[in-house]
Amino acid sequence: MRLGIEEKRTLVSRYHTGEYAAEICADAGVARSTFYIWLKAYITITIAAAHTVSQQEFNKIKQKIQKLKQKVDILQKVNCTTSAPLQEKLQELAKLYGQYSVHALCEALCVSQGTFYNHIFRRKEVTAYDKRRAEMKEHIKMAFDESHQRFGANRIVAVLSARGISASPKYVRELMQEMGLQSITQYSKRDYQKEMRLVKKQNVLQRKFQANEPNRVWVSDVTCFKINDQYLYVCAILDLFSRKVVAYRVSPKNSTYLITSTFRQAYQNRNAPQSLIFHSDQGARYTSQTFRKLLRMNKVVHSFSAPGQPHDNAVMESFFSYMKREEIYRTQYKSKRQFAKSIDNYIEFYNTQRPHSTLNYKTPDQFEAAYESKKNPAD
Repeated sequence: MRLGIEEKRTLVSRYHTGEYAAEICADAGVARSTFYIWLKAYITITIAAAHTVSQQEFNKIKQKIQKLKQKVDILQKVNCTTSAPLQEKLQELAKLYGQYSVHALCEALCVSQGTFYNHIFRRKEVTAYDKRRAEMKEHIKMAFDESHQRFGANRIVAVLSARGISASPKYVRELMQEMGLQSITQYSKRDYQKEMRLVKKQNVLQRKFQANEPNRVWVSDVTCFKINDQYLYVCAILDLFSRKVVAYRVSPKNSTYLITSTFRQAYQNRNAPQSLIFHSDQGARYTSQTFRKLLRMNKVVHSFSAPGQPHDNAVMESFFSYMKREEIYRTQYKSKRQFAKSIDNYIEFYNTQRPHSTLNYKTPDQFEAAYESKKNPAD
């Protein structure tokens, strides 16, 4: 009769409560030698209140702890981490060869034992093999950099072949791993998504559409208009202090370049202002890595409207509404050039001639001129 673990533990418990082994074995129909093996395997040890483990489980825990201690010891002695290039990890582990088991060394830095043994057997041989390997790494690095880190092993093999250099994808892949080279196509999307999750899309502005001086808060948005089956996009940036359009651009594409080039134009026009807040919606172009990097480089705080809340950027919404009703909807455009010229004329009119109710019916230019006059009165 084959007994289960719980049944074996029950028999062992009877022995620990005072029953004789002979009586237990006779009742269960098992050999006494077998029963004594069970005594060692299923002895219970109290490790916490109301919690016990068998001797077998306890031994496994001890072994696991010993392995972890050994792993920590190895990691404390090496001068690299598990994410370091393979060659660097191999060199560090080779220093500890003989002090620990190969299994422990390889497990600590996530290196295959076969790769480690190959390194150990070859590390004392400085031969033509090593020289060719070093030269091949140079060729691979050059091809990799020329592709702007886009190419993986297969494409690099094709590039090298065109240059008269023969190598297998497996060999190139191995050398790339040693050098820590990895095609951006494998992780660019992952890194982008990770970075997007880390973006703090805070609404710093909180619908406070007033500023005490120029170049403290800029707001921006993009609108589009269809002409002859083609959409044209207008990106504009307004200064909340004077409601002045400090930069704008017209483009057939709603691209990140449209946003960044408009910001650069504004930043140059306004003499690189400091302590600036830039408010926009959470569109893909405004949250792009390129644009956010541009703002960080210029120490600009980025404020975002909440999703589906156009009133968070009401000043820009209002500006585009006026521009469409007062200019765009009144004209039948025949070309992109005509449309762009119309936008030029309207924004010039808006900044210099159109009184604004928020500015006590001064134009944006008049309002800024009055501020400068008050700030710097004539002697």
